Amino acid sequence: MKKLKEFGFEFFIYLTTLITIISLFIFLIPIIKNGYKGIFPNFLFTFPKNGMTEGGIFPAIVGTFYLTILSTLFSFPVGIITAIYISEYGKPKFLVDLIKTSITTLSGVPSIIFGLFGYSFFVVRFSLEVSLISGSLTLAILSLPIIIKSVEESLKSVPVAFKEAAYSLGCSKFETIYKVSLPVAFPNILTSLILSIGRVAGETAPIMFTAATLYSRRLPKSLSSEVMAIPYHIYGLVTEGISPEKQIPIAYKSAFVLLLLVLMVNLSAILIRQNLRRKRRW
Repeated sequence: MKKLKEFGFEFFIYLTTLITIISLFIFLIPIIKNGYKGIFPNFLFTFPKNGMTEGGIFPAIVGTFYLTILSTLFSFPVGIITAIYISEYGKPKFLVDLIKTSITTLSGVPSIIFGLFGYSFFVVRFSLEVSLISGSLTLAILSLPIIIKSVEESLKSVPVAFKEAAYSLGCSKFETIYKVSLPVAFPNILTSLILSIGRVAGETAPIMFTAATLYSRRLPKSLSSEVMAIPYHIYGLVTEGISPEKQIPIAYKSAFVLLLLVLMVNLSAILIRQNLRRKRRW
């Protein structure tokens, strides 16, 4: 009976894994089939033209890059400091509980709500208008729960013996965190950063009202400029297109490029983490 239960459990795991893989291929095949042709190099490095019925997505790639990098610069320092406070200090308890509750609530908020918040707070309240800075700040708030939770778990995974050894050598709390906890947790922290970049790069709703423009033949010149972004570009081609027979193929190509970018980000996170762990063993 015990062997039968083990067999049934293993069979369920393998079946679930197989269903997941099949679902992934069903999702990817149409995008790859319709999107891989003709993207190198013209599609990647040319501007859209003739109302987005021809040309490439270079401004959208640049805009996505700017939004991602700026939002990371805003969110990562705040995320790390907050995670250090929660995991290493944790006092007063009511404040830590409030922060954790806020993080949990934010992680469950739909992304469209972040877009509406960014519009009312940054665009209207602070008169930043629809711009690169407004979109970056909105995306930074969106990514904060992911970063804080990941960094907190990374710091908690540091062996207590390492910290006790540092204290026994006369290190202060700050020195222990700076010289022991953060270096040991660094591979996982770096992974959380890269994964948050992948999440931010694929978001559409938060930038609809705060940063993105549907069509532009210019690159952003300052933080107050509107930008094109690949996710919103795809949305616009599918929903606002005036020539579907020409724009739907471009949407497939754009989706394929976005998938490649996210895949590259996730793979780089895995490779960097493995490399850092291998160096630590030596």
